[in-house]
Amino acid sequence: MTTKRDFLKLSDLSLSEAREVLALTTRLKREPKGLRTQLLAGRAVAIVLEKASTRTRVSFEVGCAQLGMHPVVLGVQGSQLGRGEPIRDTARVLARYCDAIVFRTSASSRLVEMATAGVPVVNALSDDGHPVQVLCDVFTVEEYLGPLAGKRIAFVGDCANNMARSWLEAASIFDFHLVLAGPRSHMIPLDEIVRAGSHVTVVHEPAGALAGCDVVNTDVWTSMGQEADSDVRTSAFAGWTVDAALLRAAKPEAIVLHCLPAHRGEELDDATIEGPRSRVWDQAENRLHVQKALLVWLLGAKDRVV
Repeated sequence: MTTKRDFLKLSDLSLSEAREVLALTTRLKREPKGLRTQLLAGRAVAIVLEKASTRTRVSFEVGCAQLGMHPVVLGVQGSQLGRGEPIRDTARVLARYCDAIVFRTSASSRLVEMATAGVPVVNALSDDGHPVQVLCDVFTVEEYLGPLAGKRIAFVGDCANNMARSWLEAASIFDFHLVLAGPRSHMIPLDEIVRAGSHVTVVHEPAGALAGCDVVNTDVWTSMGQEADSDVRTSAFAGWTVDAALLRAAKPEAIVLHCLPAHRGEELDDATIEGPRSRVWDQAENRLHVQKALLVWLLGAKDRVV
């Protein structure tokens, strides 16, 4: 019997396994519109959303349909999770109906409990990581700039959030240098940074923070659930807006990423997200292709991709 694989954090994949998923992504993305593989026909995926979602829901739901799977979307309202059913009970039942579970939640303890299910569980966002997004971002960067190894990639702004944590994991796996650029008050704990060793540099002043960077990432300053602290956080991030002035230190060919939704005028300005350096819309599209490849890989159908 094959041991089930989960994707709860980026490091659940070795480098060679991540490369397999990215290679599958390239092949699936080349597939002409209107010609879908139906690689996983007859299977079902539960997409459980405890947080609001646009790109995650649509990309997984459409991707499942293109693979021939049946996506079952559950929110907190309309499911027994909203009435306090233990996650492990929901997980056990979903595993008897579905072939995989995609879970978007808050506390990582909830994600770990869902992973007690007997089918693969995919982290579609939690407080401590957003691995599907960063795997997609890796694919997007390599589409435009080639292999990540040796590149200098910046994450700007809230460097204590889930995106920054998954990028920190990615630096060690893909052997690039990560610049965490943001205020001291919003930085990944020192012990996590130390574990990344020479793959990371921390910068606390905006001036010159992006020197020599090939890629500049940013994310909202106030994430879901932090709305009450919005004014305090906006003040803390003053000077960290990704705009022409901040980008001046980056390489001329540097590209800009944002996982969306964006608060234009805060973490980046309108001219940047709409400008020639932006790869934000390709990045959003690639959620569809990478997640299809991930499901194919987790469910053991990679050898069926031509």
